[in-house]
Amino acid sequence: MSDSSRDTAQGAGWGSAEPGAYKQLMPPHVRKVSWLNPRTLWAARNGVLASWFGDPTGRTRGRWVARRQSAGVPADKVFRREVPDRFSFMVIGDTGEGGESQYAAVPGFLKIGQGTEFAVITSDVIYPVGSADDYADKFFRPYRDYPAPFYAIPGNHDWYEDLGAFMRVFCADTPPLDPAPRPRPLGRAWWQALLWHRPRPADGQHLDEARKLRSAPDQQAEQPGPYWALDAGPVRLIGIDTGLLGTLDAEQGAWLREVSRGTRPKILITGSPLYVDGEHHPCPIDGGGTVDDIVRDPEHHYVASIGGDIHNYQRYPVQVDGRTIQYIVSGGGGAFMHATHTIPRVSIGGVSEREFRCYPLRGDSLAFYSHLYARRLRLPRLGLSESEATAVIAERLGIEPGRAPGPDTRVTRRTRLVASLLGAGGRPDRTARVRLPVRKMYTQLFSPSSVTYTPPFFKSFLRLDVGAQELRVRCFAATGNRPQELDPPMEDEVVIPLK
Repeated sequence: MSDSSRDTAQGAGWGSAEPGAYKQLMPPHVRKVSWLNPRTLWAARNGVLASWFGDPTGRTRGRWVARRQSAGVPADKVFRREVPDRFSFMVIGDTGEGGESQYAAVPGFLKIGQGTEFAVITSDVIYPVGSADDYADKFFRPYRDYPAPFYAIPGNHDWYEDLGAFMRVFCADTPPLDPAPRPRPLGRAWWQALLWHRPRPADGQHLDEARKLRSAPDQQAEQPGPYWALDAGPVRLIGIDTGLLGTLDAEQGAWLREVSRGTRPKILITGSPLYVDGEHHPCPIDGGGTVDDIVRDPEHHYVASIGGDIHNYQRYPVQVDGRTIQYIVSGGGGAFMHATHTIPRVSIGGVSEREFRCYPLRGDSLAFYSHLYARRLRLPRLGLSESEATAVIAERLGIEPGRAPGPDTRVTRRTRLVASLLGAGGRPDRTARVRLPVRKMYTQLFSPSSVTYTPPFFKSFLRLDVGAQELRVRCFAATGNRPQELDPPMEDEVVIPLK
């Protein structure tokens, strides 16, 4: 296996390397997402409207679920896939941006995915608004050579057009919903309905043609709805839909409690990770309680929770009543990279820096952003080498670096200043007051503007190997460079007992 980013700088994708062949997979005129374009921001306005006027996704989801049940879907939304005694599946998140960073992950995904039974997309299948017209180049084309089916849970971007395209693609071409009743004039619901983004009338007219790219019988699948439970071998996968604002409606919460019962080992798949960026986000359920309450209940036997939404990889092995639950972020499948260098020194849920894992490494994230803004601002001294960035992160956090910097690397006043300007994390006692603003600023402003068209891209995906006694989870990297394309490096591995 090739070097990983923890082994060498070349394993991280730095230095001169031959670009991969991923561009040969791309269509000549892919519709790329520009997150600084006012038209994109306006089209994606529904998340803001939901926070202002109330989140309607619970009601809309209920109508979709009722539509599926009228078509004969079981009320418990549990389906089964027959698999061998030992089987494997793939997990990839936040895929559908359509540019170089999405397609760069495809060759490695196909190579590592050989022999797997199915794949799961954890969040945001299509950017920016989940349009049906975008599925051709952002779903069907990139994964046309993956021979097994995909299942998915929607992210907030899939909800920006009320989930219509997602339901057509993953839920047996479910017909559109009837128009909702018109609200009373001038109330909150009226303003929301007036401003709400909806799909264009002609959206999806080419969807049938796009489906031909993944038309083999073994590639076909049908899931019960936007949330579901899948029994495969000894495990149950439970996918939940957290809508626009990262919460669960009461109906889905009651369903989650019901399908979580029993001793079968369970893996939660969610669009809103429960541990992320050194913080705990338990995910509230309307009417009381949280998703993490359900995950932590020992009678439910959850062994892992895997969430998307944040575009990198993180893992928190949290001790709960004498057992370990692996909380994983896996959203690095194609969209712009969310920074990891803003994550402060981890100390949460009994997890310290020694147990925490992330990809890209914080030093690589800082080097990536420093070069990005050095080019855009035409300030060459803003750029840090990967070795300088690794050293200054180790100093700020007081940790052993994930990869040793070069022997002659010094932390200077310049490197400290650049690290501060770019929001590099620190120790919890020094960053408690600034941690949340910095994280929000990078998540909402700086990270979306980090779209780049040259490697390294720092993308990632998971392969899960399931046996009767244990579950093996491996995170693989995709940099966009040829060496990592031919032999995807393994960035993390954990073996989880199932008994």
